[in-house]
Amino acid sequence: MGMNIPSSGAGEDQLVSTINTTPLVDVMLVLLIIFLITIPVVNYSVPVDLPKERNEVRESKPEDIVISVDRAGRIYWYDAPIRDTEALVDRLKKVAVMSPQPGVHIRGDWKSDYEPVGRIIYACQRAGISKIGFITEPPSNG
Repeated sequence: MGMNIPSSGAGEDQLVSTINTTPLVDVMLVLLIIFLITIPVVNYSVPVDLPKERNEVRESKPEDIVISVDRAGRIYWYDAPIRDTEALVDRLKKVAVMSPQPGVHIRGDWKSDYEPVGRIIYACQRAGISKIGFITEPPSNG
């Protein structure tokens, strides 16, 4: 609140009850400058084409290998458990020499860790498998 002090000789003191908006304008100008400075930071400077979401329906062929990871991180070749990564690499090496080379489809439980799936991908790379895919549930439309 601002006060207006009358000059001498005015007689009685008058109180001015108007709001002083100068501090409000100062704060708003500072906020405007901050927003003008931070807006260009939001835009990224490196041009990158981000992948778009898509859902391709593919049918598994009988020759494709399905490797599963359960919730506990255990790895299965179809329904048979695999004891370790080296056993998986040995089985994949036998498949990698086939012509045409079958694809490997990975089914991972959504509550499992990423680490077992990463071991499967690394085993496929070591064995020379070139086609790897992931089996997921289609999105629900409800």
